[in-house]
Amino acid sequence: MSSSALSPAARPRGSRRPTWLSDPKVLRTEVLAGLVVALALIPEAISFSIIAGVDPAIGLFASFTMAVTIAVVGGRPAMISAATGAVALVIAPLNREHGFGHLVAAVILAGVIQIALGALGVAKLMRFVPRSVMVGFVNSLAILIFMAQVPEMTDVPWPVYPLLAAGLALMVFFPRISKAVPAPLVSIVILTVVTVAAGIAVPTVGDKGDLPSALPVPGLPDVPFTLDTLATIAPYALAMALVGLMESLMTAKLVDDITDTPSSKTRESVGQGVANIVTGFFGGMGGCAMIGQTMINVKVSGARTRLSTFLAGAFLMVLCVVFGPVVSDIPMAALVAVMVMVSVATFDWHSIAPKTLRRMPAGEITVMVVTVVCVVTTHNLAIGVVVGSVTAMVVFAKRVAHLADVTAVTDPDGTTVVYRVTGELFFASSNELVGRFDYSTEADRVVLDLSAAHVWDASSVAALDAIENKYVQRGKTVEITGLDEPSARIHKTLSGELAGNG
Repeated sequence: MSSSALSPAARPRGSRRPTWLSDPKVLRTEVLAGLVVALALIPEAISFSIIAGVDPAIGLFASFTMAVTIAVVGGRPAMISAATGAVALVIAPLNREHGFGHLVAAVILAGVIQIALGALGVAKLMRFVPRSVMVGFVNSLAILIFMAQVPEMTDVPWPVYPLLAAGLALMVFFPRISKAVPAPLVSIVILTVVTVAAGIAVPTVGDKGDLPSALPVPGLPDVPFTLDTLATIAPYALAMALVGLMESLMTAKLVDDITDTPSSKTRESVGQGVANIVTGFFGGMGGCAMIGQTMINVKVSGARTRLSTFLAGAFLMVLCVVFGPVVSDIPMAALVAVMVMVSVATFDWHSIAPKTLRRMPAGEITVMVVTVVCVVTTHNLAIGVVVGSVTAMVVFAKRVAHLADVTAVTDPDGTTVVYRVTGELFFASSNELVGRFDYSTEADRVVLDLSAAHVWDASSVAALDAIENKYVQRGKTVEITGLDEPSARIHKTLSGELAGNG
């Protein structure tokens, strides 16, 4: 593990030794955070297994291998990767139509694709995601986390509601007494003891499905190794790879912002691929960064190193295999309370404050709302991010297009007219450029001064050619001046070569 990829919390200045080896306080934080995340992973992994149409143990195995592997090879310390709903939705049809063997093969192939995309630098595309999309992403994931808890709060025995309220109260007020132990862990333990001791009949983790009683065993997928199999699994593997990478990279960026530490997105991309390959060979359903559990780990529990991620996976298997009967008795109300608190803490309340909305440009608000609506409607964070980013580009293009302007100055002798063009010339602004000139001028010479403009694309060169041709057809001499070096280069390369000028 490269020390350069560790966060400051994990790598003290002048030392390659992680702080949790020498600082008992950091070690305690990381261990307890890993335990809380492991407890929260169990019902989620079981639920996602049901969505994918596989045995609950498959989702739990995937969460174990994903977390343990990404803790070593990932680029973002303290981020949790496990079986996720987005991946489950992508691969469910493949499992339903072709069987579990094809699902496992698709997970392995998806990992290979992610490694290839990571090596090609796909992570660099993250810089094109605007802040308004990021805010929409954060708010929509908070909404999705809350919505996922609604089924656990409807049509349930009435004791669930006081337990839920007690869990929320514990997480709000216990940190005022002590921060030595994460409040979510305290809440889970107390509510479990109360329900078991009092014999309160409420839904428990055990009601979600049977927990595995043994560790996963590695093996090859049970499919024929033929081109037909590859053709069958390839579309699902590609979809899984893209969705998994987008969610993972967006989550990594969010953790970067929360912790004020950078991370290697390329290493994270490759790491996700390695983790999925390992998961596939152990018969898991694959996965990616898990946003809700990452927020529990980083924002609620205060974890900052790879240890918490590793222990989340390790504790998950220990809890299932060794303490299965005890874990099965945990009331779902306790875990729902944790996730509700996470959703409230995750939502960017400042972004919807009246004061913020009054100052924010309408385009930025539109992008944020479009992102949220798309994510909540499709339950797919990747779709929301893509649609939001495209919307932001359209808004930006429209805004910049209006900045292009043309002003004319005629020499006193009337023989020359100078048009000063200002702004960014690209497809959106150049389409209106041709109509901004007076082609009936009596001046014999026309000068286009582009010293305050920049030519970005072929559309702009075509527009300049069209303007020049219109004047030439009327017997005028045209001169283009003031092009900066990049603009002059693209103009020289494309001018006169584009069909339909004039």
